[in-house]
Amino acid sequence: MPNFTYSLAAFLLVFSACHFTATNTDWPAYLGDDGRTHFSQLDQINTANVAGLKAAWTYHSGGADTVKNTTQIQHNPLIINGVLYGASPDVNIFALDAATGQERWNFKTFEWLGGENSWAGICRGLAHWTDGKAQRLLYCAGTFLISLNATTGQPDSTFGNNGKVDLRRDLDYHKNDFFIVNTSPGVVYGDLLILGMRVSEGADAAPGHIRAFDVRTGQRRWVFHTVPHPGEYGHETWQDPDAWQRVGGANCWAGMTLDAERGIVFVPTGSAAFDFWGGNRKGQNLFANCLLALDASTGKRLWHFQTTHHDLWDRDLPCPPTLLTVSRFGKKIDAVAQPTKQGMVFLFDRTTGQPLFKIEERPVPFWGAMPGEEVWPTQPFPAKPAPFARQHITEADLNPYSEQRDSLRAVFSNLQKEFYSPPSRVGTLVLPGFDGGAEWGGAAADPEGVLYVNSSEMPWVLRMVDLPKSNGSQVGQGKKLYATHCTGCHGLNRQGNGANPNLVGIKTRRTEQFLGQIIRQGKGAMPSFGHLSHAEREAIVAYLTDKKQTPNGGKHATEQEAGIPFTHTGYIRLQDETRQPAIKPPWGTLNAIDLNTGEYRWTVPLGEDPQLKQQGIRDTGTENYGGPVVTAGGLVFIAATKDEKIRAFARSDGKLLWEADLPASGFATPATYSVGGKQYVVIACGGGKLGRRSGDTYMAFAL
Repeated sequence: MPNFTYSLAAFLLVFSACHFTATNTDWPAYLGDDGRTHFSQLDQINTANVAGLKAAWTYHSGGADTVKNTTQIQHNPLIINGVLYGASPDVNIFALDAATGQERWNFKTFEWLGGENSWAGICRGLAHWTDGKAQRLLYCAGTFLISLNATTGQPDSTFGNNGKVDLRRDLDYHKNDFFIVNTSPGVVYGDLLILGMRVSEGADAAPGHIRAFDVRTGQRRWVFHTVPHPGEYGHETWQDPDAWQRVGGANCWAGMTLDAERGIVFVPTGSAAFDFWGGNRKGQNLFANCLLALDASTGKRLWHFQTTHHDLWDRDLPCPPTLLTVSRFGKKIDAVAQPTKQGMVFLFDRTTGQPLFKIEERPVPFWGAMPGEEVWPTQPFPAKPAPFARQHITEADLNPYSEQRDSLRAVFSNLQKEFYSPPSRVGTLVLPGFDGGAEWGGAAADPEGVLYVNSSEMPWVLRMVDLPKSNGSQVGQGKKLYATHCTGCHGLNRQGNGANPNLVGIKTRRTEQFLGQIIRQGKGAMPSFGHLSHAEREAIVAYLTDKKQTPNGGKHATEQEAGIPFTHTGYIRLQDETRQPAIKPPWGTLNAIDLNTGEYRWTVPLGEDPQLKQQGIRDTGTENYGGPVVTAGGLVFIAATKDEKIRAFARSDGKLLWEADLPASGFATPATYSVGGKQYVVIACGGGKLGRRSGDTYMAFAL
């Protein structure tokens, strides 16, 4: 007779596995999968019933600054085996029952770090690793890469130094006292975690090298030098052969994409530092502003394409590329698509790097450049698809609804307005703006080869000035350091830029001790400047509090010492006093681009301006942060907008089918999953940008 007990056990095991497959579908990686497709095969929620979506559960993660509204959540959670893993505004990591939102565990990151490198910053996602037995979550906070046991939420004591690795180490550089954090998760390939980092935008920037760490031990396994060392490919693209010893940047802060079958990791990089003047880094500057294809096992370069040569406009590649399959020349081609801040999409064969649409090198303006600059004479433009954001405007394109139209016209008329006009003292129009076009939310793709990408339409102004002289005093040094590190957010004259505080008269509101602590540790959206010396931080405080100038002969790393005599007046939106963009709508769009043909299937406004909506002016679109999710149910889900809503559009034609109010703007990418046969859509509602209130809520919807 057969062993009935064994047979029953085997049957139950098989039934359990089949039942799980039929009733649970995960969101197991950042943006859905290693290919960053944002795609789900789920179709329980579809075009016929999406109007019936209701709130299923909410979870308050804590850590939001709801008084000053300075915190954000840009997190795309993971859902694995019915458990949702996410992060709070202050980067506490938590696990929830994905069906109910009930908390299973919560790890207090910065309590554990004991205040060390205590800027919470942003955590856009987690990386998950398992060998079938152990499970680990890997993420970054402050200057550390951290590994947690996914079951218990406790640090993995065998990883690095009791659960953490200092990202400032093992950079193959002559110093390690840098500002280094990481906002986007790494890529897991086998037992490797492949990771980029966020660095300073100034002359003190760390080199943005790509590193692979052993997921069990935290040891560095390989490194790719994005600023090539002597003898390495690309070293000759820097006129100064010693540039690698002093120039930083060329980093990947936006996240990466993995073709696990081929063992290729695709790495989008940013600009070399300093962002807006390259007189001390003349040349093409590889591997800044590149899509890099690296062997995931070794870090060896397979191919690359540079989307901006000798970048002077902060044209970082802002998001992970998207893997998809397209039909070209009568056959299927596995491709990789890279959206840009400029509103372009570059499409390549994944294996060879061959462009799938012609790319033209076109002349760009060079007149009006800053002294000592050598503008690269051409930039690459794909013949298809057409840009998904405006790159050229005239006075006729100014905002017809603004009451400050005349003042906007006066500012606009004095700017250099040609696309790729170099930074200048008179001011250069940057359109699409520093935040895109495309931004870190990235693009979704469906199995038909259609790319879904959202775009912001906000013009910005880049204006250059001479770096202030220090005059040998502490206040003078503080003024120079402030111009180097602080003007981007607080403006050259300390008056803020709308999104960041006015610091004029700060000594009447804050103590010197408080200011020094904030500069050292960071707070909310402000990063830590702990890499500056104590004397440098004291000098900035002296400048902010208008102390009497006293001689100070201390040395510090400044742009001037690094051969950079200029700075900029800040990241300034060209907008009116009500924060409406200077140009006419739409100010945000959602686009469906057929990458088989390079043609658009549809484009629709994304979001509505709350003030104009009250006046009966609809479909304006808004600036947006976060990406879309596309499903087999024929839907595109996206939040991202200023107006604190989440929406569902028809994948076929872009028709709006559903929208719901959120407790704060969902400046993040949603996730969709099923548990027990029920499909959910979840979004992190953190707000904190574009003048919107901050929040701490994760909100899930279901039928």
